[in-house]
Amino acid sequence: MGARPCTIWTMNTTILTRSTTDKKLGGVAGGLAAYLKIDPLLVRIGFAVGTLFTGAGLVAYAVMWALVPADDAQPADPHHAAA
Repeated sequence: MGARPCTIWTMNTTILTRSTTDKKLGGVAGGLAAYLKIDPLLVRIGFAVGTLFTGAGLVAYAVMWALVPADDAQPADPHHAAA
């Protein structure tokens, strides 16, 4: 009987992307929900509550919309894409 490797933690290899299929506005909530493996409605409610009480939800959404790539993101110039 051999020794089994001990796993202390596992790495999440999923990357955060904006959803192009589960979106109401920019796909941020759908993508974040898929990354966290929770219902997108909960994320949308979180953004709405954050926007109503402090405005931080709107800022966070806008920043994520600008910085997080879409799940079907293509290089800007496909002729110079790495093979």
